[in-house]
Amino acid sequence: MEAANVVVLLVLAVANVVRGNGGEDGHCKYKRGLKPRPHSVSITEFGAVGDGVTLNTLAFENAIFYLKSFADKGGAQLYVPKGKWLTGSFNLTSHLTLFLDKGAIIIGSQESSQWPIVEPLPSYGQGIDLPGDNGTIDGQGSVWWGWFHTHTLNFSRPHLVELVSSNDIVISNLTLLNSPAWSIHPVYCGNVEVQNITIHTSSNSLFTSGIVPDSCSNVCIEDCSINVSYDAIALKSGQDNYGISFGRPSSNIHISNVHLQTSLGSAIAFGSEMSGGIYDIHVERLHVHDSFTGIKFKTIRGRGGFIENIVISDVEMENVHEAFRFTGHCGSHPDDHYDPDALPVIKRITLKNVVGTNISIAGVLSGIEDDPFTAICLSNINLSITSDASASWVCSNVSGFSELVFPQPCSDLQIPYSNSSLVCFSLINYSALAAAK
Repeated sequence: MEAANVVVLLVLAVANVVRGNGGEDGHCKYKRGLKPRPHSVSITEFGAVGDGVTLNTLAFENAIFYLKSFADKGGAQLYVPKGKWLTGSFNLTSHLTLFLDKGAIIIGSQESSQWPIVEPLPSYGQGIDLPGDNGTIDGQGSVWWGWFHTHTLNFSRPHLVELVSSNDIVISNLTLLNSPAWSIHPVYCGNVEVQNITIHTSSNSLFTSGIVPDSCSNVCIEDCSINVSYDAIALKSGQDNYGISFGRPSSNIHISNVHLQTSLGSAIAFGSEMSGGIYDIHVERLHVHDSFTGIKFKTIRGRGGFIENIVISDVEMENVHEAFRFTGHCGSHPDDHYDPDALPVIKRITLKNVVGTNISIAGVLSGIEDDPFTAICLSNINLSITSDASASWVCSNVSGFSELVFPQPCSDLQIPYSNSSLVCFSLINYSALAAAK
């Protein structure tokens, strides 16, 4: 994680109270919605000025400190009206709703003194909501992108909204602009709903990502539109020995009806920080356009961990350089705290019901020598390839099954489904159904 232990514009730190959020069919079962709050105050009552110039960090801190007293009385709402509200980072607390009205814009201060707080502020509770009526949070990331590009940063770039050890969270009906790094980063969280969110950073923003669940469980991401320079949605679970020893996977995550665009990265990515494991992920109604890579699984020797039981279905791609990429040679190790013999396990990945137009490369699948990726299953995929279709798949150290796939994939992906060693995850075998009729 590039910006671990950085408190940014919003840090939501909440204690662990976990309930189920999904089922075997991958659909979100847990949706509590927004909780009504019996108490409400406006940020203007604490001296905040929405002129885009006045720094309002102290006003936000004082308002949230005051509203903490209502946590055991049904919680409270902090109302942010129309205006431009400049602020440094602040920490939300339990049973709190921060509501951004239409026309309300929270602007992150570009002053470096307002950002590099390198330890999370301690606040523990549950049930934090960050809804809006199409309000906006603008991280003003351009100055950070410039520092990053010129290698003049002495600390990691902050994220726009970071949730740490948090549960029962709703983020909805907001626009997030110009994050210095990632826009929404839940880490060690459960029961997180992200709904109807628009995320945008410019194409020259350098390694900005959209929504990044990191060692999280029971997450719903629905009806979102994301346009960033790197990974639009990336699932992670810690890196190397740190992720292995902590041992908290990302699991039971449902992603549905999202529109994704990325200039340099992937629309949806798994890893490369996946040492704690990633499993039981359901993605459906994925719309990818004008992007470098559609779907990517990435890891490296020494990472350990696993990615398994993943199904991605009902995908539309247009103007995408490569539709699929699996790689066991991605990234590097940040330090010497890793075991070079810790091999990642990548298996039981199903991609089905995919249509792509103006695709340059169908798929590049490259596992690890002596550690192949297995049970990679492709079904009902039709890609309109702009290059030589016969050379549109490249495979090594992978094995799996395919049916009704055009262009025809590598022979490594054409193992008969009847092979007892091949167990596809969540796949209807169309050929077997046809034979049974």
